[in-house]
Amino acid sequence: MTLDQLQTFLWVARLQGVRRAAEQMNISQPAVTARLQALEDTLQVKLFERTTRGVVLTREGELLRGYAEQIGFVQEEIRQRVSDPTGLEGLFRVGASETIAETWLPRFLEGLSQQYPRLNLELTVDISYNLREALLARQLDLALLMGPVSAYSVNNVALPSFELGWYRATGAALPDFLKTPVISYARNTRPYRELVEELGKRHGPGVRVFSCASLSASIQMIASGIGIGPIPNALAKDRVAAGQLCRFDPGWTPSSLDFTASWMAEPRNSLAERCARFAAEVAQAW
Repeated sequence: MTLDQLQTFLWVARLQGVRRAAEQMNISQPAVTARLQALEDTLQVKLFERTTRGVVLTREGELLRGYAEQIGFVQEEIRQRVSDPTGLEGLFRVGASETIAETWLPRFLEGLSQQYPRLNLELTVDISYNLREALLARQLDLALLMGPVSAYSVNNVALPSFELGWYRATGAALPDFLKTPVISYARNTRPYRELVEELGKRHGPGVRVFSCASLSASIQMIASGIGIGPIPNALAKDRVAAGQLCRFDPGWTPSSLDFTASWMAEPRNSLAERCARFAAEVAQAW
């Protein structure tokens, strides 16, 4: 019985499939099958039953899973407490929303590079919905997104919120919500849904909403006079100072944007956990 066999067993048990486990571990399906067969031969028991939806654990498999998870926990404890962080190698995949990418993300990545000089970083900037799906599919190690991610398998660390304000192009007249388009976040986001609901309550169904997945493009559209919209104050201040944007008060403000640093809870990933807490420190300092 080897650690590789136990790790492979755990991935198949978690993902309920040999193919999905092979993709996650970046090895071939025959290699996964061979490790499982060797483990079953060693223990002289059957660990999985095949179903139309994948594989499920037998009674013996459920018993082994508990022991294998304890071994995995000890491995992570050893790696966290004994190993030198500067010697960590491999690929660490970070996903971030554009709001974070436009603010404190560069400081976070710089600090991460200094702490782990041999680690390769892969960055994805996308809307929070897509980041959440990528995290749950285990395509990201850490997601900095509008959260929390309310899934049993995910851990979340709270990040500072971003307050929103209403902005228009400098020099433009006070807007009429029934005539001036409202520039908003992408359609499949919580801020878009909340904004459309509130606009409908206050101004009726006649409000035109232009959804945009790019925050920087939205800000440029507002500064160009195409429309008005709620923008994180932290991102608007430079444009206000440059005389491009002007804040106004229509009598209400959308909810602040709440963010979390989120990572998969199992298998335990001490690197992702440390990076999440470091992200919170950097964001708070920013």
